[in-house]
Amino acid sequence: MDNTRPRVVVAGLRGGSGKTTLALGLIAAWRQRAGEVVPFKKGPDYIDAGWLALAADQCCYNLDQFMMSGEQIRASFWQHTQNGEGAVIEGNRGLFDGMDAEGSCSTAELAKLLRAPVLLVVDATMVTRTAAAAVLGCQHLDPRVSIQGVILNRVAGPRHENMLRTTIERYCQVPVVGAIPKLKGDDFPERHMGLVTALEHPEARQAIVDRIRIVRRYLDLEKVIEIANLAPPLSWHPAPQTERISKAYRQPVIGVIKDSAFQFYYPENLEALEKRGARLVSVDALRDRVLPVLDALYIGGGFPETHAEVLAANVSFRESLRSATEEGLPVYAECGGLMYLGRSLRVRGSTYPMVRALPMDFQLRTKPQGHGYTTLEVIQENPFYPVGITLKGHEFHYSEVIRYDLEPTSLAFAMRRGTGILDEKDGVCYRNILATYSHVHAVGTPEWAEGLIRRALAHQRESRVNSEGKKRNMDNQKTNTGVGDGVR
Repeated sequence: MDNTRPRVVVAGLRGGSGKTTLALGLIAAWRQRAGEVVPFKKGPDYIDAGWLALAADQCCYNLDQFMMSGEQIRASFWQHTQNGEGAVIEGNRGLFDGMDAEGSCSTAELAKLLRAPVLLVVDATMVTRTAAAAVLGCQHLDPRVSIQGVILNRVAGPRHENMLRTTIERYCQVPVVGAIPKLKGDDFPERHMGLVTALEHPEARQAIVDRIRIVRRYLDLEKVIEIANLAPPLSWHPAPQTERISKAYRQPVIGVIKDSAFQFYYPENLEALEKRGARLVSVDALRDRVLPVLDALYIGGGFPETHAEVLAANVSFRESLRSATEEGLPVYAECGGLMYLGRSLRVRGSTYPMVRALPMDFQLRTKPQGHGYTTLEVIQENPFYPVGITLKGHEFHYSEVIRYDLEPTSLAFAMRRGTGILDEKDGVCYRNILATYSHVHAVGTPEWAEGLIRRALAHQRESRVNSEGKKRNMDNQKTNTGVGDGVR
């Protein structure tokens, strides 16, 4: 099967070149002109992906060569672009920046894998002809990367633009499809983990509208779409469909805490649960008073540190969640979810009570305590993964564990790469909870969704047995006391 959808990769010479905000404007402007445009983000990023999703008014999907195989990437891209008029893939860091000298897992390698033309964003600050040398170097480093256009960013003025455009088009034989001047103001303020999220930005939609105006004024949108149409067909052979839940079971209900404190979820992870038959229920840890009745709970990452006071103040919800874990509710938690399940979180000199489902305490530091890709070997029994498998994920956290009152054997993962929770281990396992600093992607780790579904069904079955047992006991008590048979 061939995918002939127009597609383009927006890449840069380095991180911070402006490719994210340009990609936002391009997606939103293209969408207004032609209809649905599907956004993708190269790498494990959640925050940029959230902004791209807002610009496209639909989910943004991550494509990551470390956590996913090439075939899995192509399959995900193929499946998610079937109903779109085009696709925009935003790269990360510099075009050729990867994990080694060969550039493995780079934006360039992803562009080749997807057979997608590249728009190269060049930060023109204090540079003229050297910009052409940089573009020419990219062309020669790997001629198989199809660089089809250049976008100049932070141009000082008309003379500056003319010099850049003339030298790049003369020496590189590639068109300059846009030139963005230095712009006053900053629609996208940053904090310790990158951009402020779209969910928390007070004028997020206006920021997108402003980017549309910039693209319309300074980019040749028709030329960009023409370049996207240069993408050759992308072949893919579909794998067998995921087996759904047997009709012998009730559809498992899996809660997902989704609010401004917990918002880091790959849409593919949620899709993987639904494809396997789960019904997902959104839960708000900031506003809900109690946890609904569930068969399992998934808590993703986010910013519990910036919402610590509000999370702590919602005592009834915290107590409800703690009681549910004590009764055996299966919970899978990542990063921010891990922190929330602990006893306390210390932020800038203040300590806030958390759920107290895990006997451990956390503190936020000013520098990252873990940042990058992770490789984990499952070495201990746990509710979700079989012992012996290897998982690939990523971590990015400023918090650290300052007190851990569990046995070392409660940590289910050995870190073969990365930092983890404690002593090069991750994945604290307690009751039916598995909580980890590492995020995994369901496309590259299908065991994640399978384990969560399996555990949800087991809890559903156990709850049904317990409920039937309680009913029998009540019926027996009524019979033994004569209640209900007219005896006084």
